[in-house]
Amino acid sequence: MDLRIDTPLALLLLIPLVAYFLWTWWRHRDQLKKNQQIVFGIRILAVVLLVFAICSPYLLLPVKEEQVVYLIDRSASLDGVEDQAISFIEEGLKAKNENHHVGIYSFASNLQTESMLTDTLEHVPELSDMTNRGETNIAQAIQLATGIVDLKKATRIVLLTDGLETKGNAQEQLTKLTESNVSIDVVQLSQNVAADVSVQSFTTPQVAYAGEQQQLVTEIKSTMATQGELYLYENDQLIHQKPVQLEEGANVFTYRYVGHAEGLVKYEALVQVDEDAIIENNKLTSVTMVQSTPRVLIVSDRVEGSSIASAIGTNAVNYDVKASSELPSSLSSFLNYNAIIFDNIPGHLVGEEKMGVIEQAVKNFGVGFMMVGGENSFGLGGYFKTPIEALLPVEMEVKGKQQLPSLGLVIVLDRSGSMMGPKIELAKEAAARSVELLRDGDTLGFIAFDDRPWEVIETAPLTDKEKAVNTVLSIPPGGGTEIFTSLELAYENLTDLQLQRKHIILLTDGQSYTASSYEDLIEAGKENNITLSTVAIGADADGALLESLSEWGSGRFYSVLDETTIPSILSRETAMISRTYIEDNPFYPTIYNAEGWNALFENGVPQMNAYIGTTAKQTAMVIAESEKEDPVLAEWQYGLGRTIAFTSDSTGAWTGDWARWEEWPNFWQTAISRMLPTYNEIAYDIRLDAQGSFVITDPTNQAAFLDIAAVNEFGEELEVQLDPVSASKVKATLEAEPGLVFFRITSGDGTIYQAGQTIPYSEEFELHPPNEPLLTQITERTGGLLLEEPEQAFREFTMKGAEKQSITLWLVLASMLLFFIDITIRRFGWGFLQTVGKVKKTPEQPKSQEETNVGQILKEMKRK
Repeated sequence: MDLRIDTPLALLLLIPLVAYFLWTWWRHRDQLKKNQQIVFGIRILAVVLLVFAICSPYLLLPVKEEQVVYLIDRSASLDGVEDQAISFIEEGLKAKNENHHVGIYSFASNLQTESMLTDTLEHVPELSDMTNRGETNIAQAIQLATGIVDLKKATRIVLLTDGLETKGNAQEQLTKLTESNVSIDVVQLSQNVAADVSVQSFTTPQVAYAGEQQQLVTEIKSTMATQGELYLYENDQLIHQKPVQLEEGANVFTYRYVGHAEGLVKYEALVQVDEDAIIENNKLTSVTMVQSTPRVLIVSDRVEGSSIASAIGTNAVNYDVKASSELPSSLSSFLNYNAIIFDNIPGHLVGEEKMGVIEQAVKNFGVGFMMVGGENSFGLGGYFKTPIEALLPVEMEVKGKQQLPSLGLVIVLDRSGSMMGPKIELAKEAAARSVELLRDGDTLGFIAFDDRPWEVIETAPLTDKEKAVNTVLSIPPGGGTEIFTSLELAYENLTDLQLQRKHIILLTDGQSYTASSYEDLIEAGKENNITLSTVAIGADADGALLESLSEWGSGRFYSVLDETTIPSILSRETAMISRTYIEDNPFYPTIYNAEGWNALFENGVPQMNAYIGTTAKQTAMVIAESEKEDPVLAEWQYGLGRTIAFTSDSTGAWTGDWARWEEWPNFWQTAISRMLPTYNEIAYDIRLDAQGSFVITDPTNQAAFLDIAAVNEFGEELEVQLDPVSASKVKATLEAEPGLVFFRITSGDGTIYQAGQTIPYSEEFELHPPNEPLLTQITERTGGLLLEEPEQAFREFTMKGAEKQSITLWLVLASMLLFFIDITIRRFGWGFLQTVGKVKKTPEQPKSQEETNVGQILKEMKRK
């Protein structure tokens, strides 16, 4: 048991107090009687006790219980050594005593509990699955472990690791353990790897020109001499394959390549060998900005070829024509183009996943986008509430129109168990979009079926659109599949209604057998002006039956393998029957003054036959407008990209005289030039530092004014934290998986620069020996050991646990008692205590008042 104080500086108060008391005693030393000296001593003692109380004194009481915490490193660099760590702990537990509390925790990037601190642990439990093994954060593991234990007890952390930390700083954490009851022992682990090959670096030019010879340099590290195969890819297409002889150590291979791709070009190096311990370190990527003439992607499904490509010609810009089925899904592939044109492409052939990637290319990288009209475009293409609608200057819904046909729509949705998951969620979202496209007063019915129909929304005029949407979204899956009775109910509900258009949409992913006749049911419905479209979801659906139903019902059939296209399909169906979208009365468009377009119409405006009705967004710039004040040609800025909506077609069937107009080729050239981004000629230097952040250098010393965005390979926008370093440098910190990251840098004047950078695989996947200096430092700074034997973990603790017991209150109470005695003596005198003592020893009976008076009279007579 020790006596200690927290505030020793408070003892300095004794100096003036002692000086005062000594001066007072010296001044009155001859006048102080013995009793007064005692009182003076009581006063000094009370003051001294009060000063000691201010110092926060406490007693350290020993704590017998001791804690041993095992921390197991389960990161990727120690893959395959878990059994070794478990065996070490299992042997060590045999030396555990009754006063030992033991806990087991494992860590990589984060800490997770295997066994909480307890005094009953005898065996190692089965370790739980470890996620995110790509990083080692020893500092965090130690920090969290010290937060778990009781710091009043002697604690020993047993760290089983190779010391190869890739995140955090363990040395900084050790400083916080100074003067604590925590020591750290280390058990050095290492992965036994005989053969491993890794791509250490892969470099390509930061900027190149089309047709220029580029050097692709690959550095490969091997632990032994072996043979392998080196593969090089350009935008995921193999461009080079070569057998390579690898020597132990570093091997450098240079490939000279004349590339044909333009824009941001992704290159990838991959090496393969027969024996390889870590496959995650076998590839790296790099990005090169290849500058050239503009390149445009024209998406067209026309068998006879693209009318736009014919109008542009071969000498103006470079372009590729692809069918909708050939659209890529990665952002890097879209960034090969400066602009994208959708020529009458229905949304369900694109899918919302690819639409989202295109939106990111437009918004964050300045890629231009143009949608051209036709019977499969805009609202009729099912683009309502899609990412494509978000980036266009027009809305798909026609607003403010009168004299629209009266409509009855019944959606029949399969809610059987097989629809569980993304199918039914996307189907419900699709149905909700269809409801939003309807007008108040349109007739709506919604039937969900399994082995029988459930009339979720009775077929009646729509009065509360929000309530109907919420009802649709709340439908749960479950049950079997029986189609006929639900379809029959839908026809019954629409038969007697006096509406101009009556339509049923059937969605199912299964098969249903019935003795009843679908054909008779549908033929009877056609007599009542009811049409039917069907959607077969997945390969298991009865496509033949559903296609026949749509043919009998004069509707459309959709076979869906990608569930994300379902919303576009239902939007398209609803649009086709709910609105008169196609305006087919010939007219002369009204042209408004617009930069870049005016020169085309100096000699007049040709007549146009038809267009698709849309609504211009509030901030859009309308260049050409119909007689009904619908936009025919409109543009606006979406993020960094400029987008254009041309609601007529490209073939001449709708554009009429425009397709025979002498300015027709120039029209498309102008549209392309309006979409092309303005790139900054200043090449910003982007480098990855040791902490995993990107340092961006601006040669104009305007780094603080840069706007920087980052998007990964899958089109997902990443959160970027910017920290200025100097006038010319800014640090960009972001969380991203290994692979490509695309940067868009916008300067203060609005010009943009785009670049791609590689986040390499984690250092966890590099082959290194254990970090012995760090492990030694951990033990030395915390008073631990490098353990050789398991039982050493439970050796005698050099640092003992102790619990603080404050005595401040007791000192204050003692001081107050002495002050009370001091005050009492000074008020009543020392004789008071003697009188009190005598009264207690010889108590007498009190005399009456009369006896007292007689005694006084006798004393006075004697004196006389």
